Amino acid sequence: MSIAAELIARSNRLGADPKNTNYAGGNTSAKGTETDPVTGEPVELLWVKGSGGDLGTLKEAGLAVLRLDRMRSLVDVYPGVEREDEMVAAFDYCLHGKGGAAPSIDTAMHGLVDAPHVDHLHPDSGIAVATSADGEELTTKIFGDRVVWVPWRRPGFQLGLDIAEIKAKSPDAIGCILGGHGITAWGGTSEEAERNSLWIIDTAAAYISENSKAEPFGSALEGYAPLPEAERRARAAALAPTVRGLASTDSFADTGRGMVGHFDDSSVVLDFLASSEHPRLAALGTSCPDHFLRTKVRPLVLDLPPTSTVEESIDRLKELAASYREDYQGYYDRHATPDSPAIRGADPLIVLVPGVGMFSYGKDKQTARVAGEFYVNAINVMRGAEGLSTYQPIDESEKFRIEYWALEEAKLQRMPNPKPLAGRIALVTGAASGIGKATAAKLAAEGACVVIGDLDLQKAEDAADEIGGPDAAVGQAVDVSNEAAVQAMVDAAVLAFGGVDLVVNNAGLSLSKSLLDTTEADWDLQHAVMAKGSFLVSKAAARVLIEQQLGGDVVYISSKNSIFAGPNNIAYAATKADQAHQVRLLAAELGGHGVKVNGVNPDGVVQGSGIFAGGWGAQRAAVYGVDEKDLGKFYAQRTILKREVLPEHIANAVFVLCGPELTHTTGLHVPVDAGVAAAFLR
Repeated sequence: MSIAAELIARSNRLGADPKNTNYAGGNTSAKGTETDPVTGEPVELLWVKGSGGDLGTLKEAGLAVLRLDRMRSLVDVYPGVEREDEMVAAFDYCLHGKGGAAPSIDTAMHGLVDAPHVDHLHPDSGIAVATSADGEELTTKIFGDRVVWVPWRRPGFQLGLDIAEIKAKSPDAIGCILGGHGITAWGGTSEEAERNSLWIIDTAAAYISENSKAEPFGSALEGYAPLPEAERRARAAALAPTVRGLASTDSFADTGRGMVGHFDDSSVVLDFLASSEHPRLAALGTSCPDHFLRTKVRPLVLDLPPTSTVEESIDRLKELAASYREDYQGYYDRHATPDSPAIRGADPLIVLVPGVGMFSYGKDKQTARVAGEFYVNAINVMRGAEGLSTYQPIDESEKFRIEYWALEEAKLQRMPNPKPLAGRIALVTGAASGIGKATAAKLAAEGACVVIGDLDLQKAEDAADEIGGPDAAVGQAVDVSNEAAVQAMVDAAVLAFGGVDLVVNNAGLSLSKSLLDTTEADWDLQHAVMAKGSFLVSKAAARVLIEQQLGGDVVYISSKNSIFAGPNNIAYAATKADQAHQVRLLAAELGGHGVKVNGVNPDGVVQGSGIFAGGWGAQRAAVYGVDEKDLGKFYAQRTILKREVLPEHIANAVFVLCGPELTHTTGLHVPVDAGVAAAFLR
C-alpha cells in the first residue's frame, strides 16, 4: 500500500468514529520518500490533510503534498509570531506535483514534528482535559510522561515549533494535550500513530468515567425536566418559525436568504438544560476552535421553564435575541482592530430551549446539523471538565482572533457562490411522481431543502433518497384533505429544516366523467383533494411564513383546464378554477407579509404522471378516440408549438417564479401548455 493510501485508510478509520474527532475536524499526515520525476533522485515528502474536508471521507484529492526540505527551510525565514500568518502563503511554494488540496494552517505542526506519522484530533475526552482549569496537572496525573501539556496557542507556525520542541525534549512522549484545543499524537509507523491517538482518547475517557463527580452539571433544576416526547416536539414545531426568523435577521437582510435549521432533542441536550449549572456553562461558550467557528462563541438560552406557554416563550425569545445581538456587537467592538473583517452577523447559531431541545442553524442543512453536533461535543467537553475540575475555555479575545482571523476570512471568500435557492425550504405536495417529483428535484438542484409530501410514504421517502437524502430532502406522508395530516406535514418540515419558504400545491387526482355520470361523491373527492387540500396546505404554511418574517412563495399547479372548457371534465376543471382563484385571493392577502403567490397552468402531462397512470389517461384517451400510449402525442399536436409538455417543463416554471429573477411578480398564472389558444389568459 502506498504512503498516501495508508494515510487515507488511517484517516478514514479515525474520522469514522465521533469519539475521535468531530466532522471536518483534525488532520493527519505521513512522511516518506519518493522519486522526483524531474531529477530522478529521492525526495522526502509530507502528505497532510489539506484545508477543509473531513477525515472520515478523506480521499487522495484532499491531501496536500509538500517537499519536506523546503517546508522545514521555512524555519530559517520565519519572521516571528506577530507575522506567522505569512507562512501559510509560503506553504504553496513547498508543494510537490500537480493537484491536491490547499495546505491548511496546521501544516507546520505536521511538517516540523520529528515523527513519520502525526495525528491531530478533537476528541471530547481530550478537549475535556484541555479545557480543565488544572489541565496541565491532570495531563501528568492521567498520562504520566507519555503525554505532555502544550499551553494554548492559536493554530499556526509557532504552535508547530512549540510541539516540535516539546517532543524533542520528551523522548518518552507519544503525544500532547493542546490547552483549550485538542490532542496531537505521533508514531514511527501509521499503525503506531493511530494506536497512540486511540490510547490517549480512550485513557482520558476512562479516567473521566472513573473519577468524575456524580453531577458535573449540578443538581436537577426544578421545573426544567424535559417535556414528554409528543408535547416536546409539538412545542418545538410551534417555536421553530420564530426562532428561525430571529436566527436569520442578518442573513436575510444581507442576502435575502434565511438560515436552514436543525432540531435536536437528544438526552445529551435535554439533560444539560435540566441542570442547575447550564446557564453558567452556556455563558462561558465553547473552546475548541472548530466548535465556536460553527456555533459562535456562545448560544442563546431561553431562561424560561418548559411549563411556560408558547406565547410567553416566543415573547421572551424575541427579547433575548435583541440582547444577544447587542452583546455580540459589543464582543466585536471590544476586540476588532482596523484590519479586522467586517462583522459577519450578530444572530445566534445555537438556540437552547429547556425541556424542548436545541435549534442550530447554518447556510444549508449539513452546516446546521454539524453546528448542532459540535454543540453536543461542547456539552460533552463541559461535562468531562466539570466532572474532574472546572471548565475553563480559552479567553474571549482568543476566540475573536480566530473567528475574525484573516486566514479564516480568506477561507470563507474561497467558498463557491451559493445556488439561487440556497437557504430556502420547499414543501411540495404530491411529490412522489410526475410534476411534483420533477419540481422537488429541480428545487433541490437549485439549492433548496425539500419536503416531499405524498399520500404514499414509501414513495415519498424513495423520492427523497433519489434527490439526495436527509440533508437535501425528506419524505412525509400526507392526505391533503385532512387538516390534522396537513399540519403534521408542516410540523415535520419545520423540525426537519427549520421552517418553510416555498410551498407548491401539486397534489391532485382526476376523474374524467360527463356531467350526468359525475356523482356527488366524485365531486366531493375531487374538491376535497385539490380545492380544499390546497386551501389547507396554504393555510398551515402561511402561519409559518408570516411568523418567520422572511417572505416566501406559494405556487399552485393549476391547469389550462381552469380556463379551457373541455368535455367530460366537470369536477376536475371546476376545482382547477377554484385553485386558480385561490392564487389571486392569497396573492392579495399575503403580499403584505412579503409572500408571493403564483400559479402554473400546464396542459396534460402524461409522462411520469401518477394521475394519468391511475386511470385518467385511459379515460381521456377514450374521450378523444386515441390509444392511451399516444395520448401525449395527441396533446402535443393540438398545441401551437406541437410539443409535448413534460414534468420538467412545469418544474422549470416553478423555479422561475420562485427564483431570483421574478421578485416582483405575484398573482400570475404562467401557461406551460406549448400554446393552447383557448387557454390564453385574458
